[in-house]
Amino acid sequence: MRAVIQRAAGASVSVDGRVVGAFEGEGLVVLVGVTHGDGPAQAEHIARKIADLRLLRGERSVTEAAAPVLVISQFTLYGDARKGRRPTWNAAAPGPVAEPLVDAVVADLRTRGVRVETGVFGADMAVSLVNDGPTTLLIESEAA
Repeated sequence: MRAVIQRAAGASVSVDGRVVGAFEGEGLVVLVGVTHGDGPAQAEHIARKIADLRLLRGERSVTEAAAPVLVISQFTLYGDARKGRRPTWNAAAPGPVAEPLVDAVVADLRTRGVRVETGVFGADMAVSLVNDGPTTLLIESEAA
């Protein structure tokens, strides 16, 4: 499982012109990708890292700062463009595998007391954010 974490000073995600998730002020935007073989352990690892990483100003975590997180599923994190001009998505897990694991990341964050906003799995989404810093980090869980 991979996650791209961006510190933001506000963010939103829209589907068909309607905002489905948003926050104002300091928080994190997290793009989550799932690959074959990922399971609950990888989801828990990613959620724990998101909650505990000291990425906010003053070296605080979202749990310490009571800051929100906007989680967006993104299978393209497992795109491979090493050959030719068309990326392949073979390493991305199919929707029936990936969706419950993205939901598990969200649920785990919420049990840690994090306010979580989300996009809509599989939808064509428009994500808007004010990248703060910019601060962007890629994290990966170990394979199952």
